[in-house]
Amino acid sequence: MGAALHAAGVSDGHIGLQIVGEGRMRTLNYAARGVDEATDVLAFPIDDQQQDTGPRELGDVFICPEKATDVTEAAVHGALHLCGYDHESDGGEMLELQAKVMASLR
Repeated sequence: MGAALHAAGVSDGHIGLQIVGEGRMRTLNYAARGVDEATDVLAFPIDDQQQDTGPRELGDVFICPEKATDVTEAAVHGALHLCGYDHESDGGEMLELQAKVMASLR
């Protein structure tokens, strides 16, 4: 997650990380997105703007290992979402950055 935050230009902040089973992930996904199935990763941002003092409260990332092909990649993906990236609307910027971060970890 640290590599993803660094790549996104975030040098200070808090992230909550939870590893959850399929049942909990399904409940979270339904509550947040209306999708009644488990997914690999969900991110719930808190701060959407830089603060002048103190670390940012970036938000929470939930990972379901049973659904994730690569738990490390799921963590990177979730961290980038907390930094404001959105692969559904950014024309590929987030997924390109994610690929660069993953390549740097290998």
